[in-house]
Amino acid sequence: MTAIEKIMPISTVEHNAIVSAQGDITIAYEASLPEIFTLSDRDYEAYHQTLIKAIKLLPVNSIFHKQDWFTETSYKANFETEDNSFLSRSSERFFNERPYLDHRCYIFLTKKPKDRKLSSSVYSNILRKSIVPQQTVNPVLFNDFLDSAGQFERILKDSGFITLRRLTDEELAGTGNRPGIIEKYCFLQKEGEKTIRDVHIKDELRIGEAHCKLFTLSDAEDLPALCGSRINYDKYSTDRTKFSIGFASPLGQLLPCNHVYNQYVFIEDAPKTLKRLEAKKLRLQSLSSYSRENAISRDATNDFLNEAIGQQRLPVKAHFNVLAWSEDEAEIKDLKNKVSSALAQMDATPKEETDGAPQIWWSGLPGNQADFPMNDTFDTFLEQASCFLNLETNYRSSISPFGIRFGDRLSGRPVHTDISDEPIKLGYTTNRNKFIIGPSGSGKSFFTNHMVRSYYEQGTHVVLVDVGHSYKGLCDLVGGYYFTYSEKDPIKFNPFYLTDGDVLDTEKKESIKTLLLALWKKDDEPFTRSEYVALSNALTLYYQHLDAHSEIFPCFNSFYDYLMEHYMQVLENGKVKEKDFDIGNFLYVLNPYYKGGEYDYLLNATENLDLLNERFIVFELDAVKDHPILFPVVTIIIMEVFISKMRKLKGIRKMILLEEAWKAIAKEGMAEYLKYLFKTVRKFFGEAIVVTQEIEDIISSPIVKQAIVNNSDCKILLDQSKYQNKFDAIQELLGLTDKEKAQVLSMNKANDPKRKYKEVFISLGGQYSKVYRTEVSLEEYLAYTTEESEKMKVQQYSEKYGSIQKGIAVLASELRNQNS
Repeated sequence: MTAIEKIMPISTVEHNAIVSAQGDITIAYEASLPEIFTLSDRDYEAYHQTLIKAIKLLPVNSIFHKQDWFTETSYKANFETEDNSFLSRSSERFFNERPYLDHRCYIFLTKKPKDRKLSSSVYSNILRKSIVPQQTVNPVLFNDFLDSAGQFERILKDSGFITLRRLTDEELAGTGNRPGIIEKYCFLQKEGEKTIRDVHIKDELRIGEAHCKLFTLSDAEDLPALCGSRINYDKYSTDRTKFSIGFASPLGQLLPCNHVYNQYVFIEDAPKTLKRLEAKKLRLQSLSSYSRENAISRDATNDFLNEAIGQQRLPVKAHFNVLAWSEDEAEIKDLKNKVSSALAQMDATPKEETDGAPQIWWSGLPGNQADFPMNDTFDTFLEQASCFLNLETNYRSSISPFGIRFGDRLSGRPVHTDISDEPIKLGYTTNRNKFIIGPSGSGKSFFTNHMVRSYYEQGTHVVLVDVGHSYKGLCDLVGGYYFTYSEKDPIKFNPFYLTDGDVLDTEKKESIKTLLLALWKKDDEPFTRSEYVALSNALTLYYQHLDAHSEIFPCFNSFYDYLMEHYMQVLENGKVKEKDFDIGNFLYVLNPYYKGGEYDYLLNATENLDLLNERFIVFELDAVKDHPILFPVVTIIIMEVFISKMRKLKGIRKMILLEEAWKAIAKEGMAEYLKYLFKTVRKFFGEAIVVTQEIEDIISSPIVKQAIVNNSDCKILLDQSKYQNKFDAIQELLGLTDKEKAQVLSMNKANDPKRKYKEVFISLGGQYSKVYRTEVSLEEYLAYTTEESEKMKVQQYSEKYGSIQKGIAVLASELRNQNS
C-alpha cells in the first residue's frame, strides 16, 4: 500500500490557487446554478451562449473543468425551535430523514505551462512515485491568467444565470477541523464528513466501502447525432406543450444515485489543432482508396475543418464522465442501468471504464486536471461541448425568514419559500396581493389552509371570508373567532363596542354611520346632508352618554334606547324639522334590530367583541349569502373590521382572503371597495387574496378582471388539466408566458405514487415561476381536510379527548397504526 501523500500531484496551495508539481495553476469557484424546471427555451439558449462567451476568454493551454457533486442525503428536522406549534412539530417529524440528492457545483480553471508534456493512458503521475517540477511559476503569467479568469467570472455573473464564489486556501486544502475540496474528492466525503478512507485501484476503483463505477463520453462515436442547449422532458410534456430541461440534466439532478459529473473542455492552440487535422485529412485522403472507412473519416474531418473556418468556431478537446458509487454491493448492478438510461435520454452510448478508471478519476482531483489522459478526449467545437454541461441545481430555500413550507418537486424535500416580501425586494412584484384559481378537487382549499396557517404562525392578522366551512378545523385549532349563521346560533356582531385602547375616531364613526344608513335606506335611496349630520351628532352624544354612565353596555339596543329617551329631546331643542331628519321613520325601520325584533341578535353581541386584536377571524357566509337583510350588514362589518386592522395595526402583517364569497360581495355594491382594497392594501403591510374555481368567473366580472387580476402580482394556479384544450384563453387573460403555460399543464403529471400530495404553480410578476409540492403531515391533513366524513371524525375525536389538538393527535396516531 502506498501513502497518498507520496504520489499527491499537488505542490502547494497559496494565494487561493492550487499549484501542481508540474507547475499547473488551478483556481476554483463554487457555482450557484439556476433551479431545475424554472428556465424557458429562450433562457436555455441565452445561458448556453453565455457559457460559450465565457470559456472563449480563457487562454490557450487552459482547462475548463466543471464538477457537479450529487450526494444522497436526508433532511434533518429541527425540533429545538421554541415557537414550534403543534402542526409545525408534526411537519418536522413527517419530513425528518426525507431522502434527496444534495448538489454542489465547482468550476476549476487550470493553466498549463507552455512546454508541459501531454498525459496519456501510458504516462500519468498516478504511476510515478516522484515528480520534479519542470518550471517555476512566473508571477506575470499568473496575473495574466487571473485577468482572464476575472473576465470569465464577470461574464457569467452578468448573465444572471450563475453566481460564482472563489474558493479560499482553507476551502481548497482544508483545515484541522474541516476537509477541503481536494480531500473531499479523494475520499468521496459528503458535506460535513471528515472520514479518511483507503483507496483501492487494483481490481476495481473502491474508496473505503464505496464501490465506484466510471462511465465516460470520450469517443465521438458514442455521442448523440444532435445536441442542443435543451431537451424535452416527456414526463411533464403534454400534446400541447413541450417541457424543457437542460440537455445534460439526465446526468445531473435526474440521475437518482450518488455521483459526480465531470465535464472537461481543453482549450488548445486553434491554428495548431487545425494544422494537425489538415495533416490527418491528407493522410486519410491517401488511404481512402484502400477502405471506405478512411473515405468517410476523410469527409468528416473535411466537414469539421470547413465548419471551423467558415463559421469561426473554436475547436476544443472535450471529455465527460460520471463517477457513480454505492456502499451496497447489491446496488452496483443497478448503477449501470441508471446511468445507461440517463445517457439514452440524451441519445448517447455509455462506456464503462475499467482499466483506465483510476487514471481518469485521479485527473479529476482538483489541481490535477492537466494530467488528464488526452487519448480519452475527442475533438469538437466549443458550441457542442457546452451542450453537455450541467446547467441546473435543485430547489433553494428563500433567504427571507418569512415564508411557507413547500416541497421540492423532485424529492419532496422541504423548501422554505417567501412569496410575499422577497419578491418585492428582488423587484419581481410591486404588491403582495394574490390571485388563486383551481377547480374543485384540485387541492385549492388545502393549499389556502396551509398558506393561511403558515402566515398566522408568523404573526399575521388573518381575516377569512368563506362559503364552504373550509377553515373550521384550522380556526378551532388556533382558537380564532368563527362567525357563522344557524337557527340555533345566529351570526352576532357588535360594531358599537370599543376594545381596550380603541377610540371613537373619525374612521370608527364613519363605519357605524355607513352601517346605519345601509340598514335605513334602500340601495337606490339617497340620504341628505342633514340626515348624515344628525346621525353623526347622535353617535357623538351617545358615546358621551356612555362615558357618563359606565354601567350601560355599548350595543345597538342601548343606542336605540338613547335615541328614544334622549336624542329626540336634543332634536326638539335644536328645532330640527322632520323633513331634515325623520327620527320616527329611522326608529321604525331599525326596530327589527332592537330587542324583541326579528334580527335583535345581529348587532348586540356580548362575546367575540375584540375583532381588532383577534388574529384569526373567519366569516362563514354560506347560510346568509342570499339573505337580503343579513348579507349587506355582514359584508359592511367585514370590510370595517379589515380596514380598521389595516389602518390601526402599524407594522403588523395583515391578510384578507376572499373565497368564492367575493362573487356575492361584488354584486352587493361592494365592487368599489374591492377595487380600493386591492390598490391600497400594499401601503399598509397587507395583502388581499381572492380564490376562485372557474376562469369564467373572472371573464364575466369586469371588476375582477380590472381590479383583482391587474393588482395581483402573485398568481397561483392549481391543477388545470381539465382546461388544457382551452388554456390559451386563460393564458391570455392572466398574461402567462409559454414557459408558465408549460409549467401549469405539467402539474401532477408525474407525481410520486408512494406519496399523497398535489402540486401548485406560483408566478411572481411574470418574471419568476415554479411548481411546488403541497405535501403535509397527517396531522396537518386532518386540520385542513374538507371531506365531510373526515371532518366529522375529527369533530368526534375532539369532543371525546377535550380539544381539537388532542383529537387530531390521537386520530393521526390510530390511522398511522392501521396503515403500518
